[in-house]
Amino acid sequence: MKFLDQAKIYIKAGNGGSGSASFRREKFIEFGGPDGGDGGDGGSIIFQSDRNLNTLIDFRYAQHFKAQFGEPGSKRNKTGAKGQDLILKVPVGTQIYEEDNNTLIYDFIKNKERYLVAHGGKGGMGNVRFKSSTNRAPRKKTSGKLGEEFWVWLQLKVIADIGIIGKPNAGKSSLLAALTRAKPKIANYPFTTINPNLGVTYYDRKEITLADIPGLVEGAHKGIGLGDKFLRHIERCKVLLHLIDLSEDNLVKTYKQINNELYSYDKNLTKKKEIIFFNKSDLFNDEEIKKKLYDFKNKIKTKYEIISVFSKKDLQKIKKLLIKYAY
Repeated sequence: MKFLDQAKIYIKAGNGGSGSASFRREKFIEFGGPDGGDGGDGGSIIFQSDRNLNTLIDFRYAQHFKAQFGEPGSKRNKTGAKGQDLILKVPVGTQIYEEDNNTLIYDFIKNKERYLVAHGGKGGMGNVRFKSSTNRAPRKKTSGKLGEEFWVWLQLKVIADIGIIGKPNAGKSSLLAALTRAKPKIANYPFTTINPNLGVTYYDRKEITLADIPGLVEGAHKGIGLGDKFLRHIERCKVLLHLIDLSEDNLVKTYKQINNELYSYDKNLTKKKEIIFFNKSDLFNDEEIKKKLYDFKNKIKTKYEIISVFSKKDLQKIKKLLIKYAY
């Protein structure tokens, strides 16, 4: 299934049905009086979050959604049927914005949340409503109100406990595949990952969700590469797993580059809990690793771990740390 994290759609709630201007007509009753019923209310547009969905692809090709109109009233004081509400299912993490794509209407952060976005029109009144002591045979009725209609933007922000970040080709997808049952595309070239991938792993009877974010390059927050399009997906993550390739020439520069992109996009991202893993340790011996990390250890005063995604022992260590940070 293709991944889509943004969509613009048009929604139209149902119009209310018109009231009826009817009069009672029965044998031997010459002046039966008014008996026109009210019109039914129009259906509303309701969004509902569903944890089994992870993309907005359903809104790419079908962009216009209309709820059912209310039925008109009829004789014998019969009220028209109410229009059926239209329920649109979206992934957990979806945000609804007004047409300006800036004003937030609602944010779905839990499963099976419901939010009524567009109200259906009220049904019109039948002539029986206008009967009075001075007007015994009113012919007045009212039309149903129009249902609300407008354009909205849907934006999906992936909800995960751990967000895996780093430069392209650092091994993020390989790590996700090793820790979970996710099957991201893996290849030995940059930008193999062009969409966020989600996976779930377990350790000590606890569950954590991981999100593999496409690689970040310098200037990602400005639109360079693919990073700016997906930086918002790590806004909801509790912890950032910063994966760095030990093959990089300057590990300090690599680390700072990613942090600068996070800060430039949203400085709050740099305040999140962070775990640093240096990957591909299987390509170097202990002495080579020590030399490569010497400068980093002196300039960046933070904890880090040295791993290889192909080591089962390292994977267990990673899971243990992730549970510790996420809970």
